[in-house]
Amino acid sequence: MDRRKALKNVAFLLGTAISSSTIGVLFENFGTYEGEKNQISFSAKEEEILAEFADIIIPTTKSSLGAKAAGVGDFIPMMVRDCYPANLQLLFASGMKEMLSKCQKDFNKDFLSLSGEERHKLMTDLTAEAIAGGKKPSFFMIARDLTLLGYFSSEIGCTQAREYLPIPGKYDGNVDYKPGQKAWAT
Repeated sequence: MDRRKALKNVAFLLGTAISSSTIGVLFENFGTYEGEKNQISFSAKEEEILAEFADIIIPTTKSSLGAKAAGVGDFIPMMVRDCYPANLQLLFASGMKEMLSKCQKDFNKDFLSLSGEERHKLMTDLTAEAIAGGKKPSFFMIARDLTLLGYFSSEIGCTQAREYLPIPGKYDGNVDYKPGQKAWAT
C-alpha cells in the first residue's frame, strides 16, 4: 500500500475530525504536480516550532506520548511540501509567519519562549480565528489536521493512544466497552 492510500484510510477513520480542505487534498487525488511541489521550505527551527505546536494539540500524558514524540514536527512539513497544492503551501507558510508575528505582538516573545499559559491563549485565539473564517483553509486548520493525521497514523498513536492488538482474534461487534477504555486501533 502506498503512503497516500494509507493516509486516506487513516483520514477516513478519523471522520469529521479533519477539515474539508485536508480531506480534499487526500481524497480528490488532484495529484500535486512536480512544479507545485516544494514551493516552500522549512528551516530546522520552523520544524521545531511545528513540533511544539503539535504537542500543544496532542500533549504527552501518563498513558501515551504526545505528537512531538510521534514525529509530527517532521510529518507536517513533509505533507505540506509533497501533498498540498502550491496555493495551500503558500497559505500555510504565510499563516505560520502571521502566527509567529502574533507571538511577538501579543506576548513580546518568540513562539518557543512562550509559557504554557501563553501557548494556550495563542491556541484559543487561533481557534477562534479559524472558526470565524468558516470553511476557508487556514494555517491553524491545516496544522491541526496534519497533527491528528500524523499522530494517529504513527506507531505511538496506534499503539499507545489507542487499544492495540497486533494479532486480533475473531471479530466480535458487541464487545463490552469499559468506561475510560481507549478506542481500538485495529
